[in-house]
Amino acid sequence: MTETKAITKPGQGLVYPFENRPENGQTIEIAPGVLWVRMRLPFQLNHINLWLLEDGEGWTVVDTGVRDGPTADAWKALLAGVMAGRPVKRVVVTHLHPDHVGMAGWLVRRFDCMLWMSRTDYLMCRNLVADTGQEAPKEGVRFYHAAGFTEEMLEMYRTRFGGFGQGVYTLPSSYRRLVDREEVEIGGRRWQVVVGRGHAPEHVCLWCRELNLFISGDQILPRISSNVSLFPTEPEADPLREWLQSCAMLRDLLPEDVLVLPSHNEPFRGARLRLQELIEEHEANLDKLVALCAAPMRAVDCFPALFRARITAGNYGMATGESLAHLNCLLYRGRLTKRTDEDGVDWYLAK
Repeated sequence: MTETKAITKPGQGLVYPFENRPENGQTIEIAPGVLWVRMRLPFQLNHINLWLLEDGEGWTVVDTGVRDGPTADAWKALLAGVMAGRPVKRVVVTHLHPDHVGMAGWLVRRFDCMLWMSRTDYLMCRNLVADTGQEAPKEGVRFYHAAGFTEEMLEMYRTRFGGFGQGVYTLPSSYRRLVDREEVEIGGRRWQVVVGRGHAPEHVCLWCRELNLFISGDQILPRISSNVSLFPTEPEADPLREWLQSCAMLRDLLPEDVLVLPSHNEPFRGARLRLQELIEEHEANLDKLVALCAAPMRAVDCFPALFRARITAGNYGMATGESLAHLNCLLYRGRLTKRTDEDGVDWYLAK
C-alpha cells in the first residue's frame, strides 16, 4: 500500500459529497435503497446518524438512537412517514453504547423481529443494563481511587453507577450473532461484516462492495476520535493496542474512494487518509504522555497530554478511562513503569 501522509486538522483533507444533512428524524438518500437518518442526542455530542436499508417488503435498521422521548417520537414519525408503514425486518446494532443500541429493544418488540449484534457487545450490554439500581462495586471504587480520584469524584462515580441502563430499552433474550467477515444479504445486496475493536469490544461495520459503501459506526469518524477507554471490569486490558490494530486493518482493507457512513459528523470519502491520521494522532499522544511522565504522574494528571478540551465533572470519568488506556499501552510497550503507593494510588514514570 502507498504510504499516506496524515493531515494536520482532522477531516480537512476528506471529501464530503453531501452539502446538506437531514433534519432530526428526516432522511436523505445516500444510494439506491440506503437512507441517512439523523437524530438528536442529549449529550455534548448532540447527534447520531442512523441508516435505513430497503429490504424487500420491509426495512433493515442500522443503529437506533438513545432511549428517550424525543427519539421515540422521531421513530414514530419515520414509521408513519418515509418508511410508509413497511415493517422493520431486523435491527442491526454496531455496538453496545446507548446512542446506538438504546431503542433496539423497542423496535424489536414493536415488529417482532430479530436483533443482530456481535456476541461480545450483546452480552456486555445486557450485563451493563443489569447494573441498573445496583451499588458501585468495590472493584470500581478501588480502580478509580488508584487512578487518582478524590473522594468527591469517587462519590460522583458511586452516584452515577448503573446509569447505563437508563438509556437502553431491555434487550430481547435472543439475538442473531454477527461474525467478522461473514456476508449478509440485505435488499438483494451482499454486505460484509467487518469487526473492529478498542472503542467497543466487538464493533460491527458493514461493507457493500456493490454500492462502495462502508457503514462504520464509531470505528471511523471524520472529525473526532472515538473514545478508547479502560474500565474496572478488565483493568489489565490494552484497548488502545486493539484500536490501533483495527485502524491499520481497515486502512489496508478499504478502497480509497469508498463512501464512509459514520455515526457522527457527515458521510465522507478518504478512509485511508483518516485512518492513518487516527493512528498518527494516538502515537503522537503516546509520545506526549511519555514526556509528561518524566516525573511520576497519576492517570488524572495525564489529561494535558491527551486532550485539548477542558475536562469537567461530566467527562472526567471518560477522560480517566482514556488516560488509563494510553498508560496501559505504554506499560505493555515497556516505555513506562507503574508504582502503587501506600494509599493504593498508581504512579507512572517514563523509563
